[in-house]
Amino acid sequence: MLIKDANAIPDKWGKRPSDRTLGELLGGGIIILDKPSGPTSHQATAWVRDALGMDKAGHGGTLDPYVSGVLPITLGKAVRLTDIVLSSDKEYICLMRLHADRPEERIREVLSRFVGRIYQLPPVRSAVKRQLRIRTIRDLEVLQVSGRDVLFRVHCDAGTYVRTLCVDVGDVLGCGASMTELRRSRSGKMTEARAYTLQEIRDAYVFWQQYGHGEILRDMITPMEALVEPLPKVVVKATAVDAICHGADLSVRGVHMLDDGIRKNALVAMMTARGELIGLGKMGMSSEKLMLAKSGVAVNTTRVLMDPGHYPRMWRYSSDLDLPDGEPDFVS
Repeated sequence: MLIKDANAIPDKWGKRPSDRTLGELLGGGIIILDKPSGPTSHQATAWVRDALGMDKAGHGGTLDPYVSGVLPITLGKAVRLTDIVLSSDKEYICLMRLHADRPEERIREVLSRFVGRIYQLPPVRSAVKRQLRIRTIRDLEVLQVSGRDVLFRVHCDAGTYVRTLCVDVGDVLGCGASMTELRRSRSGKMTEARAYTLQEIRDAYVFWQQYGHGEILRDMITPMEALVEPLPKVVVKATAVDAICHGADLSVRGVHMLDDGIRKNALVAMMTARGELIGLGKMGMSSEKLMLAKSGVAVNTTRVLMDPGHYPRMWRYSSDLDLPDGEPDFVS
């Protein structure tokens, strides 16, 4: 990262996400459900919410009722980050059935053509407007061909319809094809290795509530900071954290470090030196210009995730901190 101010006051406040209590994780975390085939994503999310005794829960990336696999469930404050999950790339394992016999070499050759940018028209029964869209297939690996059944793994953009992909492959093969089974194996960096069934989640919660052992449930929950990993980061000085929690914009003088190559107006995650997510905002200038600037708005705050009072209100007493005269670390 680029260091804007190496002499920033040491960050001795706050708490690393890994040190949060179980209650704090439930108030702002992610649990990955291994969704079964059958229920809708909305119903599965409601089951997890009720199993954990939560008031608020959301899901990232809708799965059709008869699709199984990774369904990220956001809890508490993390619900406000669901849109970031929705935009993450996805990976699926699909079983496609051809409507007529075709040589395996021909099947593999046709599937390889779909790697890259493709055009897709969403199916009739979809939650989005039916208009031609461009999506990118980043990788497509044929795992097994058995007669008319083709098992493949596909790494693709969010919003790619694998069912439509199967239909398009069938059209190119000249025999027709349809999707018979689909499982999502990854959403962003959340994989099925960290996915849990509803029964496992419920059992872990009961074990915590009745016996006071929350270790199993704690291991299931990931801090909400994991959701902003794809975003560029700006590390904020401790002197500006609480002001941002009250809705202030971040001044250039309040920046401790930042990622290189951030463009103006890019969405960024504002973090503490301890790795805590403060909020999201849009860059007021590029990384290059920010490193040269003495004043101005570094980040326009758009969404605050950290509660006020988590850090002391040092911005009120900036004069007591022996800061240079001039613009404070925040912009009200």
